[in-house]
Amino acid sequence: MCGIVGYLGSKEAYPILIKGLKRLEYRGYDSAGLAIHNGETIRQYKRKGKVSKLESAAENQPKEGTLGIAHTRWATHGEPNDVNSHPHTSTSGRFHIIHNGIIENFDSIKEALKKRGYSFQSDTDTEVLINLIEDIFEEGDMPLEKAVQAALNQVSGAYAIAVIDNENPDLMVVAKMGSPLVVGLDNGHFYVASDATPFVEYTKKAVYLEDGEMAVLRRNENISVFTVETDSPVEPYVHQLTLDIEQIEKGGYEHFMLKEIYEQPRSIYDSLRGRLLPEEEKIIMRGVSEYKEKFLNADRIIIVACGTSWHAGLVAEYIFEEMARIPVEVEYASEFRYRNPIINENDVVIAVSQSGETADTLAAIKLAKSKGATIFGVCNIVGSSIARESHAGTFTHAGPEIGVASTKAFTAQVAVLTLMAIKIGYERGNLPKSEYIKYLHELNRVPDMVEKVLTCNNDNLYAIAEKYAEAENALYLGRGVNFPVALEGALKLKEISYIHAEGYPAAEMKHGPIALIDENMPVVIIAQKNANYEKVVSNAQEVKARKGKIIAIISPDDTEVRRLADHTIEVEETYELLSPLLTTIPLQILSYHIAVIRGCNVDQPRNLAKSVTVE
Repeated sequence: MCGIVGYLGSKEAYPILIKGLKRLEYRGYDSAGLAIHNGETIRQYKRKGKVSKLESAAENQPKEGTLGIAHTRWATHGEPNDVNSHPHTSTSGRFHIIHNGIIENFDSIKEALKKRGYSFQSDTDTEVLINLIEDIFEEGDMPLEKAVQAALNQVSGAYAIAVIDNENPDLMVVAKMGSPLVVGLDNGHFYVASDATPFVEYTKKAVYLEDGEMAVLRRNENISVFTVETDSPVEPYVHQLTLDIEQIEKGGYEHFMLKEIYEQPRSIYDSLRGRLLPEEEKIIMRGVSEYKEKFLNADRIIIVACGTSWHAGLVAEYIFEEMARIPVEVEYASEFRYRNPIINENDVVIAVSQSGETADTLAAIKLAKSKGATIFGVCNIVGSSIARESHAGTFTHAGPEIGVASTKAFTAQVAVLTLMAIKIGYERGNLPKSEYIKYLHELNRVPDMVEKVLTCNNDNLYAIAEKYAEAENALYLGRGVNFPVALEGALKLKEISYIHAEGYPAAEMKHGPIALIDENMPVVIIAQKNANYEKVVSNAQEVKARKGKIIAIISPDDTEVRRLADHTIEVEETYELLSPLLTTIPLQILSYHIAVIRGCNVDQPRNLAKSVTVE
């Protein structure tokens, strides 16, 4: 979950490292640090808190040098403080390391190193690793890269690391297992990072290391890649990045989250573009077509995901079962891998992840793959671990999502999964051609409908937010395919405003949650006109009878819920199975405004990180 940055070349490292840390701060912001080699020695600066505090601490300090590493932390081992911040240094002071991941057997290694005279200043597993590297280096009289390799063969867990040597200003050693690591290449300049955002303005050439690979970066030489376990050389594949610098800047918005909410008409359009061809009555998805027989003959589809992606999977469950008539199970990836699940060769496992690096989801698909299931990845990052581990897949094309609370990734995932369900349902013969064509044309209208939701509701939503910004609890209710939207709306509110919120199927309100409703409780009800509408009206009446405050998402021609609600938000009516792409939008905006009014850090909510790359 931490973010790592490194640079080796002819430019000054400090500006590159600081800018890179700011772009990776969504991965963790408990503390930050950097180490720069000036050709004679390594200077190091570390601070608890955000990157801005590190920048202030280093402002008047010497920072010259063309080799450096930097880190922004989401704490796992050891509380956030200056000492536990990365980089960490070996006992002699010679070697410096940054690390994203967890070394699971660090305790036993630490005890063995203590007996050999090593001392430890921090509570971290990372300091143990750098001392192990030093111990092997001193004992074996070998190059640094061989000492790193030997040490990594003794540890278990996840890591993306970069190591530099006080006595060699021309060398950096990096390695990956479980946590993401990418190396940017630019005519003798090496950029190292957790993702490509820190160096996209310098180069579009990138090498994504695979699990169990390490790379040696030497000044004025080509990158050398080899396997950690066997020392076998690997021919690096150089990706050509399509990411643009404009995509990772705020573009005039106050927060990344707000920018990303308003990017949804474009991100949904981009996710459908080239795939959805209503005039030709076609859906073109190469990954689905390549594994067409697997989908058509699947005994069931298992969707594995975490957080917001899990909610997108729940929406997809309704759509797949309705359109394709294939049984669907939606699993928390973190639970799936630990409960000895029954997996068959005729199962298709769809892994959904914004980053493509979610540790639990990656572990779940490796398990399913080992059992013979077909793995289909749905993620946003080209070259990510889940994309590489899957048999086939499709990218969402949502563009970079910097705000920790996911918004446009959710709707892009739902759009792509909906497209898959329509295609598979039609090709299985479960969706008549007339219905198939109707869905193609209606789905094609969704980006414009989302644009309308965004332009018509902001002032109204801000007024509602002002009224309920001090609420202590909130309840979200939805039925059918909009039940997952209720879950997602509640998640957005709790994660960025710290208000306790829960989402429920509306019918379940009577089985417990109704006891919480009083005149201080805002209840958000998704009340679109569909087969469940009369039931939703009944639920609204029950809330009103307990003096609850109703915030209703309604269709423009609604009269019954409008009469009962304290506040209404109009969303254009569409086919029920497509409605989550619209109904989720006002819930995102409402959460955003409440968080801003409460003075919360919208883009970097406490205790959270964007990409969960450790268990």
